[in-house]
Amino acid sequence: MSDEQDPETSSLPAPATGGVRDVGWTDDKWEYRPLRLPPGITRPSAATQLSIHAEFSGWELSRVLLYADGTRKVWLRRRRSTPGIPELLT
Repeated sequence: MSDEQDPETSSLPAPATGGVRDVGWTDDKWEYRPLRLPPGITRPSAATQLSIHAEFSGWELSRVLLYADGTRKVWLRRRRSTPGIPELLT
């Protein structure tokens, strides 16, 4: 099954990289980052990996898709940050 035909991914915004969804993409409010977890990863290990992304990079879980072979495709998201003005010292 191809990612472009999954009903779970069809509502996500199109990536800005010409169809490659492995690098992440942004929309008006959010930036997204897909992760692929191989079938041998246990649930506690996957939860630990996702917790690290959340704690240190500000990502939150957006969506999880579990394939028949045990592979998990996870989409993380975080609010887009507004770039500051470089001349101002805060």
